[in-house]
Amino acid sequence: MKTKVGYSVKADSFESGVETAKAATEGMTPKVGLLYTSVLNDQAQIMSGVKSVMNAPVVGCTSSGGIIVPDGVVNAEDHGFSGMMVLDDPDMTVGVAASEAGKDAREIGRKVAIAALKDAGLMKVPNYFYMVASPKEEEDYLKGIQDVIGRVPFFGGSAADDTVEGKWSIFCNDQVFSDGVAVVFFYTNKEFFTEYTGAYRETQNVGIVTGVRNNRTLVSIDGVSSLTKYAEWIGTTPDKLKGSELLGASICHPLGVKDPLGSLTIIRHPMFGDDMGTKTFDDDVINLGNKVVENTAIMQLEATVDELINSTGDAMKVVNKEMTQEAAGYFLVHCGGRKLGIGDRINEVHEQLVKEANGVPFITIFTFGEYGYHDHSANACGGLMLSFTGIGKE
Repeated sequence: MKTKVGYSVKADSFESGVETAKAATEGMTPKVGLLYTSVLNDQAQIMSGVKSVMNAPVVGCTSSGGIIVPDGVVNAEDHGFSGMMVLDDPDMTVGVAASEAGKDAREIGRKVAIAALKDAGLMKVPNYFYMVASPKEEEDYLKGIQDVIGRVPFFGGSAADDTVEGKWSIFCNDQVFSDGVAVVFFYTNKEFFTEYTGAYRETQNVGIVTGVRNNRTLVSIDGVSSLTKYAEWIGTTPDKLKGSELLGASICHPLGVKDPLGSLTIIRHPMFGDDMGTKTFDDDVINLGNKVVENTAIMQLEATVDELINSTGDAMKVVNKEMTQEAAGYFLVHCGGRKLGIGDRINEVHEQLVKEANGVPFITIFTFGEYGYHDHSANACGGLMLSFTGIGKE
C-alpha cells in the first residue's frame, strides 16, 4: 500500500482539481481518491478537474475552514482549496456508491451498500469501510449499511461548511449533493486501525435523559429543562446559552454518553439553545449534533484548549502503538467544532501531526460529525471527536 497527498489553493475550481490530482497521483496508480474542498469552490468543476487527471473513483466532501497536510494548514479564505489522499495497492479492491437523501435513510443505507458491493464486483463483506454523510441522519444510514454487510469497522465524518448554514457538499464521482450519503468499501489484506476518541475528561455532572424530541433535541435531564441543567453544570445561566451561543460555549464543555460496556464515551455536541419563544427558562431545550435516547445517562465532560491541541498528537501516538504494520498513510478526521475552539492555534495541531507522522503522508479534514469505534464497541457517530485512521503498508 502507498498513499500520497496533493492540494491546491488555485482560485479556478477546475484548475484546483487538476493541480491537486496531479500532485496526489504522481508516481502512483490510484485505486481511490479521498477528496476534500472548501464550500467556496464549484464542486462539480473541482471533480471535473480531478477526473481529467485520474480515472480511479473519487469520494469526499467539503471540509470546514481548511485541511491540514504535511506542508501546513491549507485554507484560502477568499477562494477556497482542494486536497486529496490517494491509495495505491495492486492487491486492493474498492467499491464506491452514493445516494441523495430520501424518505427512509435506513433503506437508502441498504441500497448504497448493495451498490458498493456491485461496484467492487465482490458480493462479500469488505474488510473496512469509509462513510461520509450530511449531518442529519448518519446513524440511520449506518444501520442500513450494516443491515447488508454487518458490523464491519468503519471511519469517516460528516460533510461540513464554514458557518453551519447547510452549504456543505458530498461527492462521489459525477454526483455532487448536499444531503445524503456516500461510501467506500475496502477489500484489502493491509491493516486499517482507527483511534476514535473525544479525549475529554469526565466530571461529576451526570443525569438521566428524561425527554427527547425528534432524536436530536434534548428536552430534559432529570426532569429539568436541559438548557437550565446544562447551564447549572457549567456555571452559567441559560440566557447566556441562547441560539448559536451554545455551540461555542460547549466546545470545551460538551455532553457525552457511554456505550453499554463503558469502552467508549461518544460525544454529543450542544449546538443550539432554544428558548421555545417563551420568557421562562423551564422549557428551554438543547439541539444536539447527534441522537440521544430517553432513560439513558448523559454526562458533562471538559477539556482545555491545550488539551484539545495535545489530543491530536496523543491520538496519533495510539494509532502508531496499536498498528501491527508500518503506516503507509494517515487519514485524520477532526471535528470542525474542536477546530473552532482551537482557533488561531491550529498551527500547533499541524506541528503535533507532523511530529507523530514522521514523514508518512497524512490529510486532516474538519467535519460536523465523526465516525468510528473503540475496543470492539459498536460503530458510532458522534461530534467534537477525533477519528484518526492509520493505513498499513504491508
